[in-house]
Amino acid sequence: MIKSAVTIALVPQIKTGPWIYWENLEASVTKAAQLGFDAIEFFTASADAVDSTALTQLLERSNLNLAAVGTGAGKVIQGLTLTDPNPEIRKQAVAFISDMILFGAKFKAPAIIGSMQGNVAPGGDRSQTLEWLAEGLTSLGKIAESNEVNLIYEPLNRYETNLINNLNDGTEFLNSLKTRNVKLLADLFHMNIEESSLPESIRKNGVAIGHIHLADSNRHPMGFGHTAVLEIAAALKDINYEGYLSAEAFPWPNPDEAAQQTIKAFNQFFKN
Repeated sequence: MIKSAVTIALVPQIKTGPWIYWENLEASVTKAAQLGFDAIEFFTASADAVDSTALTQLLERSNLNLAAVGTGAGKVIQGLTLTDPNPEIRKQAVAFISDMILFGAKFKAPAIIGSMQGNVAPGGDRSQTLEWLAEGLTSLGKIAESNEVNLIYEPLNRYETNLINNLNDGTEFLNSLKTRNVKLLADLFHMNIEESSLPESIRKNGVAIGHIHLADSNRHPMGFGHTAVLEIAAALKDINYEGYLSAEAFPWPNPDEAAQQTIKAFNQFFKN
């Protein structure tokens, strides 16, 4: 069964990003529960920025799960990536993500690596950069495996990274790793830029997909753009996807209406 999730960001430095809720955690969780979401996906400054016991109680009280935890604050706040030419920064990036993996594992939730993958530096060597990325993902994938969760790797569009931009390349790269515990994040917004056919890419790479970010073509909530939602829903049915569709979209026209539109679209197109 496909499950719904909504994003909550608790990091002021990334407030211009595509997250539905920005208010305090308890208020956002309450709203998500009232609308009928199955889970939240949230972004925090670090693994110790939120008390896990308090979060457990809050989620249990609201009958919600934790779908995933983001790691983007590691780059935004601390400037850490897995492909920085400086080995000490790469080491710190692995440590930051490792802590997020351990935090998420308390809730059986995966950590997501998006912006922390980094880029090929100007004048840098692409092959070497991809080796650094592979080393980081392999190390972190093994940590995730030992904690009985997946690690989620997200191909980003060409304007956000010059590493891996589409699901085909992502699947090929993950297959080269010395771990099978890293899965792909299929972000429908990034795919709208990079894929020639969203449903066909989903079908072709379905076995590698472990998480999906739900947003329309303009990164507004699904239904406020021109994405062919029915075709995507059919593709997800074909691959027997049973994970989360997590709304990583701009809070347009405002967080409450964005959340309402998201759950409306989810119930219309994706609810089994």
